[in-house]
Amino acid sequence: MNARRISAMVMLALLLAGGLSACAGDSKKVKAREPLTLSPSVAPNAQQYTSQGSSAYLAGRYDEAKALFTQAVSAAPNSGEARYNLGLALFKLGDTEAAREQFIQASNLAPGNKVIWDSPALSPYSTPDPNIPKKEKEHPYSNSRPTFGGGPR
Repeated sequence: MNARRISAMVMLALLLAGGLSACAGDSKKVKAREPLTLSPSVAPNAQQYTSQGSSAYLAGRYDEAKALFTQAVSAAPNSGEARYNLGLALFKLGDTEAAREQFIQASNLAPGNKVIWDSPALSPYSTPDPNIPKKEKEHPYSNSRPTFGGGPR
């Protein structure tokens, strides 16, 4: 009977350990920032620079990626995706002001691109348009007395 009890406890411990390790997985995994592909209507040389820049970016060669993405932006200055990619490389290199400019231009050039607008790279900068007022959060408490059953007493 003692061996059964020990065996049951070991199995219970293994089940708990397995369950905890499954729960310990990142339920809110942050998607890695990856360069975007350009639309097929963009000049082929811009697409080539973007492809090479994406490979350099994913390999961690951010200076090289920056140079290639800069060439892609020069070849396709109205591509929001090209500017977003350049912003990613600048962000990785620590040039946050230049990255911010690229992210803002990207969001203006590609207003319907949810990846650009919802990206973690753009979110630290809040709204890209400084003319849009930010909504003030209401304080959950009021300094007025509560009224029960209608109006003031």
